[in-house]
Amino acid sequence: MIYTLTINPSIDYVVHLKQFVSGVTNRTTQEEYYIGGKGINVSCVLRELGMTSIALGFTAGFVGDAIEKGLRDMGIHADFIRLKEGVSRINVKIRADDESEINGQGPAISEEDFALLLQKTDMIKEGDTVVLAGSIPPSVSKDAYERILRRIEWRNVRVVVDATNQLLINCLRYRPFLIKPNRQELSELFGRDITNENDIALCARELMKKGARNVIVSLGGDGAILFAEDRNVYRCGVVHEKALNTVGAGDSMIAGFIAGYERTHDFAFSLKLGSACGNATAFSPGLASREKINDILGKL
Repeated sequence: MIYTLTINPSIDYVVHLKQFVSGVTNRTTQEEYYIGGKGINVSCVLRELGMTSIALGFTAGFVGDAIEKGLRDMGIHADFIRLKEGVSRINVKIRADDESEINGQGPAISEEDFALLLQKTDMIKEGDTVVLAGSIPPSVSKDAYERILRRIEWRNVRVVVDATNQLLINCLRYRPFLIKPNRQELSELFGRDITNENDIALCARELMKKGARNVIVSLGGDGAILFAEDRNVYRCGVVHEKALNTVGAGDSMIAGFIAGYERTHDFAFSLKLGSACGNATAFSPGLASREKINDILGKL
């Protein structure tokens, strides 16, 4: 089974405007609603690929009701912890001359609530895959991912960590199966500009020394490079179409890689499928559909 964790899920309210003018009433030309959160995005794209997953996390209030209903309607199994107080986040995404975002804080998660999540991880067993994705809200201890990894450490579980900065570094000692920094995140991790493939390779190898088993470095329009535990380096390019959306492309890549590896244990194909999913989301108003993924896959 594949488990995805989104500690602080949301409803993303996307508004399109001809232009945004501060201080006056702005009228939308188009509106969209999406269930948001990096782990949830992974579950959604896995479903498009015919893979079953269980979405874990926390929900609260009327927005939490909408998140849970939306996932049920999409055929995604969720096993959220329902918080007694607060309201799950609504994030506003403004698409006008520029793209702007206003992200909500979300409900407070107590230590008692987090203990319930730890108990849920006891159902994870050998051979399962766990995706820990996104930032940790202020109400949760900064070592939240580490506490989860300690609890499942000896179960031979494939762990994917999609996080940044120290949150990612602190997880490496638990030998995650996959991490996926982009070029900018590598620069932040190592405190210097990453300008060429030699720099990328040095940084990726250092992350592997610290514990990461496989490292995908996503390079936007330059494709992606996988530094794999079989000691090989794999590359995949991109398809050139008009980009419509940047939200969820990295999550889609992770979903595609997981699905490819679950089915074939072939690193080259897994990277190709992951790249196809990431591209497909970039060229779609929302997350990638199965039809778009197959179209892109045939062009890579």
